[in-house]
Amino acid sequence: MKKYILLLVVSFQIGYATPKDTIPNFTNYHKYFNHFEEKEEDCDACGCSASGGSMGFSSMLNSNFIGVRYFHQSYKSTNGLYSNSPWYDENFNTLQIWARIPIVKRVQVSALVPYHFHSRETALGNQKINGLGDATILGMYQLYQTHKDSTIFVHTLQVGGGLKIPIGKFDAANNGSVNPSYQVGTGAWDYLLASEYVIKKKQFGINTMLNYVIKTENEKNYRFGNQFNYASTLFWVYQTSKFSVVPLLGIAGEVFEDNFQHKQKVRNTSGDIFMGKIGFEIGKDKFSLGANAMLPINQNLTGGNVVANYRWSINLNYSL
Repeated sequence: MKKYILLLVVSFQIGYATPKDTIPNFTNYHKYFNHFEEKEEDCDACGCSASGGSMGFSSMLNSNFIGVRYFHQSYKSTNGLYSNSPWYDENFNTLQIWARIPIVKRVQVSALVPYHFHSRETALGNQKINGLGDATILGMYQLYQTHKDSTIFVHTLQVGGGLKIPIGKFDAANNGSVNPSYQVGTGAWDYLLASEYVIKKKQFGINTMLNYVIKTENEKNYRFGNQFNYASTLFWVYQTSKFSVVPLLGIAGEVFEDNFQHKQKVRNTSGDIFMGKIGFEIGKDKFSLGANAMLPINQNLTGGNVVANYRWSINLNYSL
């Protein structure tokens, strides 16, 4: 964990150095490139009922937008009872309406409404669940921004908070499975604390995100563990008179605390995952198309009984 934190610290330190230059004016796509990668909101226990997570809360090209996003997560799991216990595939799919809307000066609100359709193999055959998931609302306040005409590096710091609203169905019968997050909802209100730091020099920049999700107990006396998410993304803006392209390269991670049932700690529900990510966004007029993929570098989920294979997403946005 120390090496992951060190990477984030380095990302924060890069820009506090040199003054005096001018910053080019980009099109309406590039007012600030505030890309809220991660995290997203909550990926309970291993991303299974995620509605934001390391996939992020906003677009790199569109500062304010409404759009649709699909993301897929692939896992495998085992009960771990024997050394030769079989492994089963788990696939989690989410179709999401998402938006980022300005409210007043310095304040933006992001909203996510997901629909989940998950499937997994079991010893008794394939199992499927689907339904509307938990909605998320996140407000961000721009605490600080460097004057663009006074330094080579432009710094932007945002802080905020939000809520996850328990719209999705929580099935208590799934708690006893290897992956207790095989759900479309958590059945509980959660509270988000978030921060985002962006440093830019001309077409290049680094976005670093930290957030913490405080989980509460649902009506079935089950509480998912609190979650810490982090991400750092290097981006480069290539722009012509007809379109804009932003390649992305970075890291992301999630740390999960233990789940509780009837106030008792549930074994093998804590864990962490550290991932690399790559992606792009391309924009023309008021539309943009984005895609990214994430691969695990290091992970320890549910005592090693759940393994993440990969995640990927694609989105189409309309700039407001």
